[in-house]
Amino acid sequence: MSTTDKDDELTRRQFLLLAGRSAAGAIALGARPGYGDDQPDAAAGEAAQAADRGAVRSPVSFVVNGQARTVSVEPRTTLLDALREELGLTGPKKGCDRGECGACTVHVDGRRIVSCMALAAMQEGKRITTIEGLERNGQLHPLQSAFIEYDGFQCGFCTSGQIMSGVAVIEEARAGWPSAATLDVTRRFNVNDLTKAEIRERMSGNLCRCACYPNIVDAVAQAAKSS
Repeated sequence: MSTTDKDDELTRRQFLLLAGRSAAGAIALGARPGYGDDQPDAAAGEAAQAADRGAVRSPVSFVVNGQARTVSVEPRTTLLDALREELGLTGPKKGCDRGECGACTVHVDGRRIVSCMALAAMQEGKRITTIEGLERNGQLHPLQSAFIEYDGFQCGFCTSGQIMSGVAVIEEARAGWPSAATLDVTRRFNVNDLTKAEIRERMSGNLCRCACYPNIVDAVAQAAKSS
């Protein structure tokens, strides 16, 4: 190799210095290395904001706690958000917001659901009951009274969901529905068969960070006997 060729050779150190300077210059100019002037993240954010501004709201009518109500919601609005934000019914709590904790449990046409996983737009014409609708003529539901008697709560955040689920458990037992803990599914289940093991299984979708589970089970068992 000639002396001229050696002089023209780009050493590794020189290459790294040049690459670093180029990158620094690109950043100083506001460009993204390797992407020129393209800003996909910013564009996506602007598109999302535009979609929010142009989202279509539609009326949905249903019966909530015995009263006919109509709300205007976006297609993606959950039943939980409609109840809390549009109707001011804050009994159902937003805990996990992914259907895992049960704090948002309500009844729809007599069946318990986690309202954070249900779209409000799909509840047209349905009957919805929240914790606010359990009392009758100023009298607490038997399970509400049992929660007080058995101290079935501590922080109280999960309590409305626990009670709504517990009420449904009692009604499901009366309807003869078995569970994974039912020993004999060949005969019709009876509410008197609602043992603590049955209650624990049926309430397993409702989580309590304060770990008041023994008291919750006792409260449900008492309400099942007295209601």
